Amino acid sequence: MSRFSVLRVVACVGLFTGFVQACMAAEILVADAKSQPESLTVAPGGTLFVGSASSPFVYKVAQGLTTAAVTKFVDASAEGPGTFFFGMLADGATNTLWTCQLTPVPDTKPVKRHTALRGFDLSSGGQKLRWDLPGGNSTCNDFSIGPDKALYITDTANSKIYRLASGASSAELFLEDRALYGIDGITFLDGTLYVNISGWHLVRK
Repeated sequence: MSRFSVLRVVACVGLFTGFVQACMAAEILVADAKSQPESLTVAPGGTLFVGSASSPFVYKVAQGLTTAAVTKFVDASAEGPGTFFFGMLADGATNTLWTCQLTPVPDTKPVKRHTALRGFDLSSGGQKLRWDLPGGNSTCNDFSIGPDKALYITDTANSKIYRLASGASSAELFLEDRALYGIDGITFLDGTLYVNISGWHLVRK
């Protein structure tokens, strides 16, 4: 593995005067040999937060996109060997960085994981909330904020969606269905909930 992980960011802005997009690309060097960027989010003001699928860190990239600007914002190395991160979401309204943390259960084949939804203060990095997903094997993967201001969380391993109400400290089961097997991404569009499995699917309105 190379000494540095390279994250390529492409930003595009549509022009109202035509069907042309102006795009800018930048390469960000994460000075960590074990880093493998998996998910990222941009906070108000342009700060970039990047999760790693192969190391227990969330990286913070200050606006300017330089190697020197990359720092470890969250360190979960004390959680256990093999800990890593999936989803990232910067919620400016509550000043919260939402993340999905996954930690392998020792000596299990196939590998099982204990996962947690974690919320950190966007400014200080201090933990604001931790909610462990139920069961002996789970996969907190992604999340989206709904029209009701609640956070909707996907559990890939168990075909479930959880709902964390605004201001609550724990989530409740929102939907469980075999049709959600392999559920990954989740988003809302005009009040309608969509999820990504092997393509985008309408779940409910």
